[in-house]
Amino acid sequence: MTATVLTARALLLDMDGTLVNSDAVVERIWRRWSERHGLDGDEVMKVVHGRQGHASMAVLLPDRPVKQNLADNARMLAEETADVDGVVEVPGAAAFLASLAGLPHALVTSADVALSTARMAAAGLPLPAVRVTAESVGASKPDPEGFLKGAAELGVAPADCVVFEDSGAGIAAGRAAGMRVVGVGARAGVHGPDAVVRDLTGVRVEALADGSLRVHVGEA
Repeated sequence: MTATVLTARALLLDMDGTLVNSDAVVERIWRRWSERHGLDGDEVMKVVHGRQGHASMAVLLPDRPVKQNLADNARMLAEETADVDGVVEVPGAAAFLASLAGLPHALVTSADVALSTARMAAAGLPLPAVRVTAESVGASKPDPEGFLKGAAELGVAPADCVVFEDSGAGIAAGRAAGMRVVGVGARAGVHGPDAVVRDLTGVRVEALADGSLRVHVGEA
């Protein structure tokens, strides 16, 4: 694999599929939901990655009132928070986060505080000090609001941020925020990120003397 080198002043990290492999529980919960609503589970799974639950429901059940989607989403979040069976780190995530200690980075996730806390803990990963969760934004990915908030909280211009994402919605959000995007995992490559890596074992971050970060993607 050819290495790509990106220079940034901050990194913005998605959680599910990027730091944490929660596919098993996401599949369980959303396929149950699909059955309840008479929808094709495979088609539903194409939509839900990267978005907040109520935003996925708005796509899948466009005629349903927003209030009903929000109530359904609250129930789903409670189910997901209670179910961490099979939640593990994406390979290399712990070492990657350890390498970012003291460097500007933030978690930007469509999960809420309770779910992100539960999943990071289940995967044995530390929570970054700066976190943008579902409660922090008015619009779900693919809207860029979350990434723009993350950049603002770190005091870094969007153009100086590199996003790590696995989903089409997340990659689109990073691009819409004016940021470069590293795609993580099998789902990411088809959505046109600036660089793609199988997992986080293939990423190395180097802190430079001027405070910037050099991100090596595609080398072990």
